[in-house]
Amino acid sequence: MGLAGIILSLALLMYLAYRGINVLILAPMLSLLAVLMSGGLPIMGTYTQVFMQALGKYIIQYFPLFLLGAIFGKLMADSGSARAIAEWIVARLGAGQAIVAIVLSCGVLTYGGVSLFVVAFAVYPIADALFRRADVPKRLVPATIALGSFTFTMTALPGTPAIQNAIPMPFFGTDPFAAPVLGTVAGLIMFGGGVLWLNYRAAAGKRRG
Repeated sequence: MGLAGIILSLALLMYLAYRGINVLILAPMLSLLAVLMSGGLPIMGTYTQVFMQALGKYIIQYFPLFLLGAIFGKLMADSGSARAIAEWIVARLGAGQAIVAIVLSCGVLTYGGVSLFVVAFAVYPIADALFRRADVPKRLVPATIALGSFTFTMTALPGTPAIQNAIPMPFFGTDPFAAPVLGTVAGLIMFGGGVLWLNYRAAAGKRRG
């Protein structure tokens, strides 16, 4: 029951967060649900002595990273730098390589530390116009932005400033550039496989008209 409670809590967290419910409300409630389903553990004791202590330690360790990242993303968005970088890459590759251009634009921005949310809003209008010009189905825009924003730059490439790379460092005693060969190979596989699949779907969409 303990494992089932964890899986159910995670599933509800993803679903309810997608429906617009604040994660700050969901997290403690669903953690209590997981404890309740595990059986044998005191609910309030687990909440106050385990969950809240772990949450406080997490905030102390990573709040500066989140704060500086948010400020940097806001500066990039308000100054127009994120959009300018994306437009420069698109201009160099052209409409014929629309999918690659958008993926690289998102990848460069997120690897540079710009929030993926800033990247998505900055690149979307460029991707929309470029896909129209290249006759690529518009429904592939979200997948293309997703491939560039939160796949290889978030989880694979060495040195990425993403929190997914920073959080394990104190536990494993590693630095941001740990396992550079494996990370680079994994990143290339994600990039290459994703671009090939998107180009395949774009070609299939063109054939169907």
